[in-house]
Amino acid sequence: MSLRINDIAPDFSAETTQGRIRFHDWIGDSWAILFSHPKDFTPVCTTELGYMAKIEPEFSRRHCKLIGLSVDPVESHQAWLRDIEETQGCLPRYPLIGDPDLAVAKLYDMLPADEPGTSEGRTPATNATVRSVFMIGPDKRIKLMLSYPMTTGRNFDEILRVLDSMQLTQASKVATPVNWKPGEDVIIAGSVSDDEARQLFPQGWQAPKPYLRIVKQSAA
Repeated sequence: MSLRINDIAPDFSAETTQGRIRFHDWIGDSWAILFSHPKDFTPVCTTELGYMAKIEPEFSRRHCKLIGLSVDPVESHQAWLRDIEETQGCLPRYPLIGDPDLAVAKLYDMLPADEPGTSEGRTPATNATVRSVFMIGPDKRIKLMLSYPMTTGRNFDEILRVLDSMQLTQASKVATPVNWKPGEDVIIAGSVSDDEARQLFPQGWQAPKPYLRIVKQSAA
């Protein structure tokens, strides 16, 4: 069965570069980003993991943990980390999951169901679907799912923006419009009646249409 937004993120135990974890226990009461890459010692993945290492403090400031995954064993991850630090100028401090039997990749639908059962003999080309991102809330439910093609590095600034949006909308009865950035105007959620909105936003709002009610983020 395919995973969907608001499903409970599948729990699992796995070896990582920082020891064995139980995923839900590792998340604790934090947000979490689980992101996979096709193969260690490949060019696009090297730039991605290096950039995530650079901006990890931004995720930490938002009470969000990072964890990577590929179908390579942990020993391969450990060796590759040195290359990432050398070429990208930053050493990943977040754990990387070793998934050589594809257990987690299949659990999260990162690979087709008929893929072979191990990573032995696999190449980056045969791992083309394994460049995924899952954002998971403290309630252990999936909040966001993204999958990218092999040749396209992900925009992790966008993942950070989505986290900002979700944390804001979780705390306030608002939604964020297209291309929203922190500090910009937000939209009163459609589930909020005008009567309730008057209680929540006594300063009022702009409404070019009755269903499009715009307020300052500071009011949210």
